[in-house]
Amino acid sequence: MSEFNSFVIFAGMRTGSNLLEATLNAVKRVTCFGEAFNPYMLGWPDTDQIRGLSRTERDADPLRLLAAICERESHLSGFRYFHDHDPRVFPAILQNRRCAKIVLTRNPVDSFVSTELARQTNQWKLNQTETPIPASIRFDADAFRQTLGENEAFLARILHDLQTSGQTAFWLNYGDLRDSGVMTGLLHWLGRTDLDHVAPASDQVPQNPREMSEKVENFDEMQRELALLDPFRLSRIPTFEPRRGPAVPGFVTSEAGGGLLFMPVRGGPTQAVTDCLAAAGGEMARDHTQNSLRGWLRTHPRRRSFTVLRHPLHRAWAAFQHLLTRAPVEMRQQLRDIHRVPLPPDAELASLPPEAQQTLFADFLGFLKRNLSGQTSLPVLPLWASQTEIVAGFSRFLPPDMILREESLETDLPWLANAARLVAPAPIRSEPLPEFLADKQLQQAARAAYQRDYVQFGFSNQP
Repeated sequence: MSEFNSFVIFAGMRTGSNLLEATLNAVKRVTCFGEAFNPYMLGWPDTDQIRGLSRTERDADPLRLLAAICERESHLSGFRYFHDHDPRVFPAILQNRRCAKIVLTRNPVDSFVSTELARQTNQWKLNQTETPIPASIRFDADAFRQTLGENEAFLARILHDLQTSGQTAFWLNYGDLRDSGVMTGLLHWLGRTDLDHVAPASDQVPQNPREMSEKVENFDEMQRELALLDPFRLSRIPTFEPRRGPAVPGFVTSEAGGGLLFMPVRGGPTQAVTDCLAAAGGEMARDHTQNSLRGWLRTHPRRRSFTVLRHPLHRAWAAFQHLLTRAPVEMRQQLRDIHRVPLPPDAELASLPPEAQQTLFADFLGFLKRNLSGQTSLPVLPLWASQTEIVAGFSRFLPPDMILREESLETDLPWLANAARLVAPAPIRSEPLPEFLADKQLQQAARAAYQRDYVQFGFSNQP
């Protein structure tokens, strides 16, 4: 028995999926049922049913149609699935290991231009007896970027789900579809090793075999727009930090106003903000579970949730102070022995002069850069993890309504109080900081360690 009893073609508009479907349908005991889960039609235009199920029945229970297509052993059946098809069936497709995954791609610019031409002419397929309708389009950069983003996200999700489930796919490009060797290899991979030769379908021909400059009226403008894209993601900031959870037990709720939910970032001004909440009146609670916090959210529909960011340099300094005074002895020793932070003996840490603190802090920033880049054996502690990842962790449970900044709390907190219908709080006093934090080399080292935070949240080098 073959490993596969069905297949799905993951594709997009104008990638050649019609041609691939025609090639497969020309093989005995193989059937592709078109866009079976397209929300606007059932398989193909004007189709009433697939395997005895109507469009109404499919919409009521798409898994029923999936089973009808995929569960026949004597006949290899499949369908085409695009990024905007019924999302309810997508997880079941990926989880079905006997459903072969075929991924069809095409140059995204070619696909986009071809789609726009087809929309303009309403000519979606072309055979040898038909005459192509001449047309050209104006390139819309915003529409292209949106389409590109949707397709990239679709392919990234497919790849991730295949990797995490230990599956593989048969990857095809538009140019492979007229290669009989590749088509034969595809059918062999699907289990049809009885076939010696599979000919690509010949009843469809390319619709727009012209130069791109002939199909796009504003071709020069399109070239300039495409030059601004970063197809190789050279501008990305790599991250090797582990994904963080929402840290719900650290959240603080207050009954003041319509309800306030403070989502603290470790290493930030947590105590000062909590004291401010206490001064606002109203019962406060901590140590929530996700279930208890969901209950609180349901009973406080007018609440305001917020978090407070601290400048990365100041936050790194707070982490360094914690290291000197409250971190486990074993951690300090490991930093001395392995991670190139030459801390003096513990007995001398409390009396370090400013010059020595500055030098050691510079070494600690170097360690932070290596730690956040996945280059040390020590885990990334919440105390110094990037605020980008911490806030992302919050959002896996609940995105904060507001992200405030420590340096502007004097204006941010009254604004928050007004939104929550509270009396404006007393100003929060900032913790004193050493003057040497104004050193440009320290500022540059902090930026090197926390580049994601500087870019994501717009921090300047100078706090």
